[in-house]
Order: sequence, then C-alpha cells, then structure tokens
Amino acid sequence: MWFWRYFAGSTVSRVGTAVTTVALPLTALVAAHASSFEVGAVTAAGYAAWAVVGLPAGVLVGRLPLRGTQIAMDLVRAGALDSVPVAWWLASVTVAQLVLVALVVGVASVVFDVGNATMLPFLVSREELTARNSLTSGAEAVTNLAGPSLGGALVQAVGAASAIVVDVVSYLISALLLRNVPRPPKAVRDAGPAQRGSVRAAVREGWHYLIREPIQRANLWDATAMNFICGAQMALTPLFLVRTLGLGPAWVGAMMAAEGLGSLFGASLTPRLTRRIGSGRALLIASLTLPFGFALMPLAGHGWGAGVFALGNAAFAATVVVASIVTRTYRQTATPTELLPRVMATVRVLSWGVIPVGALAAGAVATWYGPRAALWCAAGATLVVPVVVLASPIRTRRDITVG
Repeated sequence: MWFWRYFAGSTVSRVGTAVTTVALPLTALVAAHASSFEVGAVTAAGYAAWAVVGLPAGVLVGRLPLRGTQIAMDLVRAGALDSVPVAWWLASVTVAQLVLVALVVGVASVVFDVGNATMLPFLVSREELTARNSLTSGAEAVTNLAGPSLGGALVQAVGAASAIVVDVVSYLISALLLRNVPRPPKAVRDAGPAQRGSVRAAVREGWHYLIREPIQRANLWDATAMNFICGAQMALTPLFLVRTLGLGPAWVGAMMAAEGLGSLFGASLTPRLTRRIGSGRALLIASLTLPFGFALMPLAGHGWGAGVFALGNAAFAATVVVASIVTRTYRQTATPTELLPRVMATVRVLSWGVIPVGALAAGAVATWYGPRAALWCAAGATLVVPVVVLASPIRTRRDITVG
C-alpha cells in the first residue's frame, strides 16, 4: 500500500517535470532570446546543485523526518517554478531568472531525490526491489514519453512559461500524496557516531565505503560517464532540433518523447534480462551498445530524416535505463542500512554533478562549431562508458546482485 502512494507521488511529479524539460529551455530561447551557451547554462543550473549540496544532503536525509522533508521540497519547487509564468505575464523573463529558478529547483530536488532513493528499500522487500526499480523506471519512461509531447503541445498552445504551471501543480499533488507515507526505521536516522557527529565525518564514511568496494566503485564511474553524456544531450537537443533541423515546439516534444519510449523498453526488458543472463552481463551489454544508439542522433536530417534522431534517442535511453536499474538495485541491496542515504547522495553528487559540466561543454562547442558538431563530440565521449565497465571486475561476472 505504501509503495503505491510513494509511486503515485513520484510519478505525478515526473509528469510535470517532463513538461518543464521542454518548456524551460524553450522559455529561454523564445522569451529571453538566450544564446546557445545561455541555454546550456539554464540546463546546467538545474544539476549544479548536486555539486554544492549533494553530499550534505545525504547526511540531512538521515537526520530529518523524511516525509516532512520531501513534502517541504515539493513546496519549494512549486514556488520557484511559479515565478516563471508570473514573469512571463509581466514580460520580464530573463536568463538570470531562469538560471536561478533552475538552481533552486535543483537544490530542492537534491534532497528530495536522495530521500526517494533511500525510502524505497524500506517500502518493499529485497526480492521485490529489482521489479519495483524497473516499475519506477518504467513509469518514468512513460512520463518522459508523454510529458515532452504534452509539453510541446502546451508550449504551442499557451506559450513556454505558461506550460510550466503543469509542473507547479504536479509538485503540489505530490506533496499531498506523500503526506502519509511512513518514515524509514529510526535506525536509519540514528546510524552511528559519524552520522551523529560532524557532517564532514559522516560524508567521509559514506565515501570511503563506496570507493573501496570494487563493484560499487565501477558502478559509480559508469554512472558518472553516462550522465556527462546525458548533460550534453539535454543541452544540445533543443538547439539541434530547433536551430539545425528547424522543428516547431510540438515536433521538438515528439522527438524528445522518443527518449521515454526507449526508457520504457529498457525498464520492461531489465527484469527479464537480469534473470536470463545475469545482472553483470546485462550491464556489460548495455554499456557496449550505448555508443551505437547515441551515434544515430547527429546523423538526423530535415523532414523524415529527423526520425533518425528519435531512433537514436530511444536506443540511447534504453541502454542507459538498463544500466541504471542494475547499478541502483545493487547499490540499494549491497549498502549497509546506516550508510544508504550517504552512499546514494555521494553517487548522485559525482554522477549528477557532471551533468552541468556536460551541458556547459556541449553549449560551448555548439557555440563555436554548431549543434551537429557538438553532438558528434558527445558521441565520441560515449566510448568512455564501455571502457569503464571493461576495466572493472564486472566484465567477468555473470551476476552482481547481492543475494
């Protein structure tokens, strides 16, 4: 019962977030007349918070009432995003405001996401965890599929900033749904001297565990490499589709929705794949095939040729989701309970912290050489992903799931 309330709150919030994924950069392009680099800056600001508050967030989640903290973060995100349509209606939208909004939402999302990842293992059994992670990823894929299409249609109909109202409402609904979800056991919030002592000592304890365990360490660097590419992709997608291929907002939403379709396929495939060939081999296959999907995106052309972008976007997303589910499940089951919030936060800081770096780097390359060239550079960077896995013990393991 509690899982479904948790699941519903997370899902409805993602619907609005998927709409904003389209609406916020288009607001920067249309309302604030942003340059390529400024669009990259707006994208980067949403993830830069991980580098600033991500590590303390793991300690914070372990010390504060989790349910109340999550509700508060939903309300903060709703309030920050609500300022965008207000500024739109007053004809005063600026890039600086959009960067600030993205940063505030990012900070609140840091705390919320660490709490969400920490809570799931306490709502379901270990045997159910892979299936529930796949279901959660599948729901995320559906919202990524429907959200950008809805976002594109809303932007076409009412304008980019007004479409962000959908995200505001989604966070308010999420807060209502989560108000009765139980907190994790007290042991998680009273987890030993390091957790009760200084923030630095608590953070250090989580980092040492993570970096010293070979599979955890390999999964960390794999996630970091993939998210750098994802940051570049997020910054380049609206630029490439609007300025290189000349697509309108509705078509931009449709092209971005292909990511949701690929993610849904990856999420539905993962439980069967891990049962059939093992989680280690599933992660290896996903990592090896990831560069081929991404390489299709810069090959896209005008007219029907834009469909190549959608195909590459879907293939890339599918491989990312398979790898993410496998590594997340291992992390949730292998990590000691008292370290889980800090380990999850550390992984998010490092892996999500490179998303703004990828976005800014891609924006800079696009400014100098154009969006298509920047996509090719990102495609070359995807080769790091299989190298990381092949250089780790995962390459010889059929299964990395803790049993």
